[in-house]
Amino acid sequence: MESMQTRFAVQMRLLILTMGMLFFLSGCGEMKKTFGFTSIDEDGNEAKTDMDLPAKNLLSKGMDDYNVGKYYTAIEFFQEILNRYPFSPEAPLAELKAADCSYYMERYPEALVLYDEFANRHPTNESIPYVVFQKGMSNFKQIDRIDRDTTGATKAIEFFKQLLKSYPNSPYSGEAKARIAAANEFLADHEFFVAQYYVRTEKYDQAKVRLKYLLAKYPDKTITPQAKELLARLEAGDPPKSALTSWLPKLYLRPWSFSGQGAAENATRME
Repeated sequence: MESMQTRFAVQMRLLILTMGMLFFLSGCGEMKKTFGFTSIDEDGNEAKTDMDLPAKNLLSKGMDDYNVGKYYTAIEFFQEILNRYPFSPEAPLAELKAADCSYYMERYPEALVLYDEFANRHPTNESIPYVVFQKGMSNFKQIDRIDRDTTGATKAIEFFKQLLKSYPNSPYSGEAKARIAAANEFLADHEFFVAQYYVRTEKYDQAKVRLKYLLAKYPDKTITPQAKELLARLEAGDPPKSALTSWLPKLYLRPWSFSGQGAAENATRME
């Protein structure tokens, strides 16, 4: 008798537990509707979220955001294409635009990696000249004060020269030449800054070496006349005696203007 009562109690518990689970599951659907866990269409069916769309629709939404400068949301659509549809026809453009988004968000090291990956995957793509240009720009944008690392300027020149050599008739050639000139101005200013430091610390021989290098490497830059004047004084045994902060200018990357500046960038935003 006691055994039958025990079995009955166990069965009742199982029944209550089963009914509770069914109630809970049915309630979840109502909770989703009530609290907006998923989108519901007019027929009461769960609607697809933006990230559930096909690659073509994701690309369209990503480009809509990209074209109005909403790069933080645009890159999410492009990344979703690459995650879910890596072999789709839309994937190459999604790759390129993800790199562009990083560039416009000023994430230049990340943009460089993405441009490199695009070039490695699609070496014959018609956008390669643009990619090379953007690799140069991603380095150019990292040029800082002249007392800091010059890698950005040297790498930018390297990529711009690669562009001019491999694609001399590309629409980015004119701007690449102007960027090379600006980067070289920066490098010349950097050499003069180093010479200033040696003068300030009375290491005149080292200063003369740097000034001679500057004049040989950058004979026609804006800083060249000042470099010649300083070298002449050092060779005459007449180094500046006054406060160098007033006699020698503080140099930074010079303001750069070019009639076509931004043309290449803007041209790709509407692709």
